[in-house]
Amino acid sequence: MRKLVALSFIVALVIGCTTVPITGRRQLTGVVSSDEVIAMSADAYKQVMDSVKLSDNQAQVAMIKRVGTRIQKAVEQYMNNNGYEGLLDGFDWEFNLIESEQVNAWAMPGGKVAFYTGIIPICKDDLGVAVVMGHEVAHAVAKHGQERMNQSYAKQVGLSIGAVALGQDPTLAQQMVFQAVGIGTDIGLLKFSRTHESEADELGLTFMAIAGYDPSEAPKFWERMSEGSSGQAPPEFLSTHPSHETRIERLNAALPKAMEYYNKSTLK
Repeated sequence: MRKLVALSFIVALVIGCTTVPITGRRQLTGVVSSDEVIAMSADAYKQVMDSVKLSDNQAQVAMIKRVGTRIQKAVEQYMNNNGYEGLLDGFDWEFNLIESEQVNAWAMPGGKVAFYTGIIPICKDDLGVAVVMGHEVAHAVAKHGQERMNQSYAKQVGLSIGAVALGQDPTLAQQMVFQAVGIGTDIGLLKFSRTHESEADELGLTFMAIAGYDPSEAPKFWERMSEGSSGQAPPEFLSTHPSHETRIERLNAALPKAMEYYNKSTLK
């Protein structure tokens, strides 16, 4: 039985790879399927929403939903026009604002996004929110959560080939979902997270540009974020990200291509 499980797992590793749109990076996503990940993520998202206080600032809530919906439409348009029609299957988009001083935002697989009110002063307006929203939507579209869950599961199986299946161990499944989106970071996966963060920067820049938001705002937003840390420990949102200088340098390098998308955008 152990040999059969091990063989099945190895086969899944071999064939369970997909390609991230735009960047072309290969990733492991086949051990835990998209349908499983999206279903588990929806449950985890609901649990979080049921346990927190959602903001009652109607203007800010409307801003989050407005920007989120616009970037959602841009992403769907891009995927449909570039041969990725099935990539967003099962997505059930949702955009919420949580009342909290945390300077943070995150996205679950399947398109469910959460902002904390603590990041709003740094965003300032729709354009700043679009920088963060594009980044978080990019995590979902690039299946970073699913990839990290597969990596976590691979580690679990590597430690014990007879490991209980995710469907039979809800606690493990939930823990892996939270780790996949950075709620309780697994230090063992930190290097993968930095890869994901850089990739989400690149994709997010493109997504906000397609949605008609000027991508030149992105480096400015991260400069404000850097200034907000005042040399102290970085906000949670930056805890696994590249350095401020590296991020801003890469964003500026990617701007010319993003501006091409922005100039062609029909969603302005």
